[in-house]
Amino acid sequence: MNKQQLVDKMALATGLSKADCARALSAFTDTVINTVADGGKVELVGFGSFSQTERSARTGRNPQTGATINIAAAKLPKFKAGKAFKDKVNK
Repeated sequence: MNKQQLVDKMALATGLSKADCARALSAFTDTVINTVADGGKVELVGFGSFSQTERSARTGRNPQTGATINIAAAKLPKFKAGKAFKDKVNK
């Protein structure tokens, strides 16, 4: 499902216009992205939680040349599915 299909299903389920659903979805994703980028956590009980995790610096190997390379530390977004979400998927 892509974003437009999600907006269509939201509009059908809520009775709101597609434009209103698209704005609501954009506001939701922007809020989650900005909160996690600032180091915060968004928890939606039953659905899951969005947070930030850190990956430490490490050394890797270039597969073509075999040369050792340094990989910088990075911050990554993380999603952990909630129990209700997991139960529905495993049904």
